[in-house]
Amino acid sequence: MKHLVLILALCWLALGRAGAYDFVVAQDGSGKFRTVQEAINAVPDFRKKVTTIFIKKGTYKEKLILAGTKQYVKLIGEDRDKTILTYDDYNQKKNIFGEDKGTSGSSSCYLYGNDFSAENLTFANSSGPVGQAVAVWVAGDRSAFVNCRFLGFQDTLYTYGPGSRQFYKNCYIEGTTDFIFGSGTAWFEDCEIFCKKGGLYITAASTPDTTRFGYVFRNCRITGDAPAGSFALGRPWRPYAKTVYLNCQLGPVIGPAGWDHWGKETNKQTAYYAEYQSKGPGAAPKQRVPWSHQLTEAEAQQYTLQNVLRGWNPQAN
Repeated sequence: MKHLVLILALCWLALGRAGAYDFVVAQDGSGKFRTVQEAINAVPDFRKKVTTIFIKKGTYKEKLILAGTKQYVKLIGEDRDKTILTYDDYNQKKNIFGEDKGTSGSSSCYLYGNDFSAENLTFANSSGPVGQAVAVWVAGDRSAFVNCRFLGFQDTLYTYGPGSRQFYKNCYIEGTTDFIFGSGTAWFEDCEIFCKKGGLYITAASTPDTTRFGYVFRNCRITGDAPAGSFALGRPWRPYAKTVYLNCQLGPVIGPAGWDHWGKETNKQTAYYAEYQSKGPGAAPKQRVPWSHQLTEAEAQQYTLQNVLRGWNPQAN
C-alpha cells in the first residue's frame, strides 16, 4: 500500500509540473514541439496572459526570433547549464548575397516582444573568437532573466532597445570586448561577469542623453581568466553612456584606471561612470580616471530598482 501511495504521489507531482507549462519543447519528441521556434510561433499574437514554455535539456541550434506580437512569453529551461539556445553567426559571416551579416545580423536570439522572461537557460553564440557575435539581442520592454548564462566573446549581450527596461539576476555573463552593450536601461544583480582572455572592456553603453540611467550592477562579481589589470569596467559607445557599479567585488582583471573614454576627449564631459564601495583587488578608487565618480552614500541611495527601472518591479510575481 505504501508503494502505491508513493507512485500515486509521484504521478500527481508530475502532472502538476506538466500543468504549469503551456508548451513543452523536447528534442526527443516527448514534448509538444521539437524546436523552440515552433513553440514561440504557436503563442497567439498579442496574448495578454503569460505563455510558459518549458524546454527540456539539450543543445538547440536555432536562430530564434520572438516577434513584437509575442508578448508575456516565459521560457524555462530544465537545467541552466544543459539547456542551451545557440547559433553561430558573426559580423563578417556572409549572407546569401555575399554581404557581411554585420553585428546586428549576428545574434543567435532576437527578443522584440514586451514582458519576456527567461529562467534556467543558456544563451550562446558558438562562432568563437571571430569578432562581433551576439548571443542575445534584447529589444522589448520589461525583459527579465533569472539564473541564465550568456556565452560568447565580443558583443555577447546586446541590450538593444532604446528606452527598454531589462533585469538580470543570478546570471553569468562572459566575453572579451564590449560584451554588455547597447542603449537599454539594465539592472544586474548578484551576477558573475567573467572577463575572458584577449579582451579589454566589459561594457559599452550607448545610453541616450534623455535617459537618466543606463547600466547598474549591484552586488555583482567581476571575475575572469584575463591578465591582471587588462580590463576596464566600461567605455562609451555613445557620448552619454551611463554605467554604475554598486557594492561589487572586482577581481584582479580590472585595471586601476577603471574606465576608458574610447579615444574621444569629449566623452569625458558627457559619459557618466561611477562606483560605490567597490571591493577586491580591482577596486582602486584613488587611481581611477579623474572624470569618473565615487558615489557618496546619499548619491548611491538614488540607485534603487524602483528608480532605475522607472516603476517596473520584475520581482513582483
